[in-house]
Amino acid sequence: MKTSELKSFLDEKVCLYNNSKFIESDPIQIPHQFSLKEDIEIAGFLSASIAWGNRKMIISNASKMMEIMGNTPYDFVMDHKQHHLENLENFVHRTFNSNDFQFFIKGLKHIYTHHNGLEAVFSKNQEVANLQNSISEFKKIFFEIPHPSRTEKHISDPMNNSAAKRINMFLRWMVREDNAKVDFGIWKSISPAQLSCPLDVHSGNVARKLGLLHRKQNDAKAVAELDASLRNLDPTDPVKYDFALFGLGVFEKF
Repeated sequence: MKTSELKSFLDEKVCLYNNSKFIESDPIQIPHQFSLKEDIEIAGFLSASIAWGNRKMIISNASKMMEIMGNTPYDFVMDHKQHHLENLENFVHRTFNSNDFQFFIKGLKHIYTHHNGLEAVFSKNQEVANLQNSISEFKKIFFEIPHPSRTEKHISDPMNNSAAKRINMFLRWMVREDNAKVDFGIWKSISPAQLSCPLDVHSGNVARKLGLLHRKQNDAKAVAELDASLRNLDPTDPVKYDFALFGLGVFEKF
């Protein structure tokens, strides 16, 4: 398939899947319950952080997270006391347990209290080409307060060659803006051109079949290769093709 033909094919798939119906079956529906910027950020960050495994289970457990926080995530993060964290003790999503959840609340409070919020942290360390350094620096800041060592595994680091799928997905939600109002576009200090595709089994397999990716492992090097291919198709909004790759893999079994 020629580049022009591939672009046309994928653009059609973006139009097919980048619409309001996508929200109904995706974890992005959780932050869509809120209107306050900080609520959207925190709901999005927590939902993305547990976004692996069965999608229905992800959505169910992310909803439980919001319910535990009284459906006011920012207020809960900022105003919680130690006894409020006891309400988190029965929460579990695969290997993300109540101890992890409790620290994530503390870590988020630290970010908003001492670092001016999530957007400020991610935008401070951005590079021209991508946000991989931003993600790595975010992890350092997030864990600069006392924490269980086991919890570190729930924030990936591209500098350790991780694809950082969940963080890249969260950044897509916050930074990219589309006419269908699926992604929020509430972070104006970062350009959509810097975003990386959330690479997973589905998007990776489709990308390889289409010749967009040749590396076999789904790691940071594969993300960089896929980024280059997608930016060749659309340098200003490359991760719109995440909808095409995901839709082709999950819905069409491409």
